Amino acid sequence: MVVHQHRRGRAGRAAAAVGLALTVAALSGCGGDAVAGDDARAPGEGRAPGDPVATVRAAADALARTGSAQARTAMEMATGGTRVTIRGEGGVDFKNRMGQLLVMLPDDAKGKAEHRPITELLVPGALYMKNRGAGVPDDKWVRVDTTALADGNLVTGGATDPMAAAELLRGAQEVTYVGETEVAGTKVRHYRGTTDIARAAAQASPAVKGALEAAAKGFGKDAVPFDAYLDSEGLLRKVRHRFTYVNDGVIDVSSTTLLYGFGTPVTVVLPAEGDIYAGKIAD
Repeated sequence: MVVHQHRRGRAGRAAAAVGLALTVAALSGCGGDAVAGDDARAPGEGRAPGDPVATVRAAADALARTGSAQARTAMEMATGGTRVTIRGEGGVDFKNRMGQLLVMLPDDAKGKAEHRPITELLVPGALYMKNRGAGVPDDKWVRVDTTALADGNLVTGGATDPMAAAELLRGAQEVTYVGETEVAGTKVRHYRGTTDIARAAAQASPAVKGALEAAAKGFGKDAVPFDAYLDSEGLLRKVRHRFTYVNDGVIDVSSTTLLYGFGTPVTVVLPAEGDIYAGKIAD
């Protein structure tokens, strides 16, 4: 992923932040594949208990109470007839607001893995990346201020921070209960609606607030369609957000986060100051 550490006026211009992944896809002829945790069944009938809007908005608080979870992510990007998916896997400590993901870039057209997985550490206000490439030494980390990114790291890292994905739902509006279905063998209630980035930023926890405020200023549109799947305890099992912006053409990004293994301990160790690359990062 190409990371810009200065703010851009619109998320359309911030699309360059994921330009490397899109360029790789265009040159290698990568095709799309199924997004993590896609539904295999039609939703069931029934009426959800309570207020759908309030239920979805409370998802972030429920995750903080449960403590931690394992996560899989999938970011599917489509532009100019090219579709590519970047996948990630790791764990998130929702209570202490830290997480770690291993992000896998797509293979080339012959199925060869040309890019090593990128390790990402997620902490309040910052994203650390190792195996970043683009002139960064193999043993060094890159630190990015997420509050200075025009998209607030909703798409820059190739995976939406699971904490931010949940906090985005605080701005949920026009929510409809679709019905019951299953996610990874767990019965869930499916909700569909839109969330307002600025509204979510105003209600977000301090750890995520700055990044969402940046996204609210950077994206041309605040409204983001979503599908959220919550279990009987109100825990968010899966959420998909769909971001759209314009940058020499329309770029559609579908970002999916799948959560499971709740309560699994998650340890995040930040790199020492001397292990953080201070040189110029190539675009």
